[in-house]
Amino acid sequence: MTSAPTDPNQTPQTYDAIIIGAGVIGCAIAYNMAREGLKTLNVDTLPAAGYGSTSSSAAVIRTYYSTLDGTAMAYDGYHDWKHWPETLGATSDDGLARFVQTGTLIMKTASNSLDGVLKHADTLGITYELWSSDQILDSMPGYNLECFSPVKTMDDDAFGAPTGGQIEGGVFFHAGGYVDDPQIAARNLKDAAAKLGAEFLFNTRVDRIPVEDNRVTGVICADGGFFSAPVVINAGGPHSGKVNGLLDADPGVRIGHRPLRQEVVQVKPPETLGYTREGMLIADNDIGVYIKPGSGGQLMIGSLNPPCDTHIVEDPDDFRRDLTDRALTYAYRLSQRLPALGVSQHPLGVADLYDATDDWLPVYDRSDVDGYYLAIGTSGNQFKNAIVAGRLMTRLVAYCEDGNDHDRDPLQFRLKHIDHTLNAATFSRRRELTKESSFSVLG
Repeated sequence: MTSAPTDPNQTPQTYDAIIIGAGVIGCAIAYNMAREGLKTLNVDTLPAAGYGSTSSSAAVIRTYYSTLDGTAMAYDGYHDWKHWPETLGATSDDGLARFVQTGTLIMKTASNSLDGVLKHADTLGITYELWSSDQILDSMPGYNLECFSPVKTMDDDAFGAPTGGQIEGGVFFHAGGYVDDPQIAARNLKDAAAKLGAEFLFNTRVDRIPVEDNRVTGVICADGGFFSAPVVINAGGPHSGKVNGLLDADPGVRIGHRPLRQEVVQVKPPETLGYTREGMLIADNDIGVYIKPGSGGQLMIGSLNPPCDTHIVEDPDDFRRDLTDRALTYAYRLSQRLPALGVSQHPLGVADLYDATDDWLPVYDRSDVDGYYLAIGTSGNQFKNAIVAGRLMTRLVAYCEDGNDHDRDPLQFRLKHIDHTLNAATFSRRRELTKESSFSVLG
């Protein structure tokens, strides 16, 4: 078990990189750095890998985003999840998370132009089918395709009233599904990294990130222990803003990011729907929700962040985990599509936090301080990209530490499984709002 020396006369343990956070992103970075022969340490306040917001992830794997680079990153990551044992270098799938390939359906709605999404798919060779309303009903018996937009909250007198017209079709992407246990996936990455020499320190809070001559020197923990490293990576999830506040300098992040409250609710689907653990994922902007298979044969329902679902910023160290009326609202929105859906007044579900940027795209970047790197703003839509993010951050650190000026001459990152090169400036801390973004959890 790694521990920090607290005696000021004792030589501190030294690493090539210290990663703050051991969620799916932090563990993916550790795994990829360890594969490159780097000595890494992940420090996390929680008792195990993936124990924080990762454990509450819907773990959706999809291949459509609002930007070309975001789509390419997701498609590259899909191949990692589809071949999870090979990704980890495992000789058996015992104890590994399981990727369930279901396909994903996006409803074609007045509020959801899919032209850009389909253009990116065509560019990257991602296969899809254009479904008619009859095909949707064949797969979802009893589904009501009336339009209800704009999306409303339940205190609106017009909630539940059709507004004219019908959903005329959708786009079905074959490459998609979900991971059955996101926390196990993070643990798999942690174990694979540890086999390569990566170290992990749990139940430990970083108290300060010292800087000398504009270069990080390591981390000081709350117990006074010090670990030395020329590279520190913030992968703190909802705590990433607080982690930046521990730095002895300004990291120079211009794009806003904050921990936002998110709730998902689980309800039992009507038997006539025939929905199982292999049921497809659906994104429906007309009613502002997505659905996916949940545990115990349930439907999991979450928000697509329509304008009426105002953002609630929470303190990641002090927030309520019980469901509110928001969760009920999402269930009742789906009942517009499925009139036979029974909605309990005491629903089950999960409340947790997303670390989301103002344009809902992540920051994978260096900072204004040499050796301090950012893998933040990743919650909500980056679980599926975790492995690719680990490769990207590993390459970015090497690129910058070799003396390249990433801000002036951004890293061009070649993806592993598909023929595409990412311009890493897409994920810059200094960027203006990405105009192509959906400005929602869809990214």
